[in-house]
Amino acid sequence: MELLQGTLDLLILRTLLAGPSHGHAIAKHIQRTSEDLLQVETGSLYPAFHRLEAKAWIAASWDLSDKGKRARYYRLTALGRKQLASEHSKSSIWKKKLPSVRHKGWPRTRRFARPSVTWEISLS
Repeated sequence: MELLQGTLDLLILRTLLAGPSHGHAIAKHIQRTSEDLLQVETGSLYPAFHRLEAKAWIAASWDLSDKGKRARYYRLTALGRKQLASEHSKSSIWKKKLPSVRHKGWPRTRRFARPSVTWEISLS
């Protein structure tokens, strides 16, 4: 499934709420929490990291992974947290203002969960 640029940015920011992580782990988290619906390819992921770093929404540093290899770890900045909160507010407004659009046969909701956060997308 192809993602819009802003959607991938928000998925990365939300993933980093849990703490710093390296690129491969972020991609796997997005895949796992979307129940394999979203598979983020390297060609999309790393340009998104560079874009988010340029906006100062994330910061990166080199560290050793669990396997002892050097990996670039990304973390959410204060500005990134602020942006994520802003986007959350915007989505709340959209939910209230837009009429429900439902396609026959679609489930009413789709849940994406991780230990501390549950994302719910209403399709009705």
